[in-house]
Amino acid sequence: MITIPKKGSPERARLIAEHRACIDSMKGVPGCTILRCATPGDTTHVSGGIHEDLLLNRVLLRMRAAMPRSGRRKLVVICTEPDKSWRIGRLSGVRGVPPEFVNDTIYDNEQDPQHDIFLMRLDELDETDGMPEHFHEGWKRRDDNWTVT
Repeated sequence: MITIPKKGSPERARLIAEHRACIDSMKGVPGCTILRCATPGDTTHVSGGIHEDLLLNRVLLRMRAAMPRSGRRKLVVICTEPDKSWRIGRLSGVRGVPPEFVNDTIYDNEQDPQHDIFLMRLDELDETDGMPEHFHEGWKRRDDNWTVT
């Protein structure tokens, strides 16, 4: 199984650089996909990113699949003013309770906070987070704790 690169390693720096390049090439495209556009903002021809970088693909899959732990609730992009400003928030884990902003940074596009969330999640994950032994079929037993923080 592929481990998450350690802080300060060249592999981690390359992973972050590839993610940033994908995010920059997608500026102007609604949503967030980790692929590179041939022409920035034009998704007619895409390459790279999760299609060609196995490590980036696996790290993102493990980030998405990891169970939330105490104090590590899900990070989300919140549009605070339609098409003008976005911020990063952390979900409460309780339905009906609004998210809390994680900092005072206001972004002028929806892609930049996605990269910052990637960096935050990368720092939160252990090298072995998301290994097969961490998964369980809790959703079948109604034991997935989706409302518990």
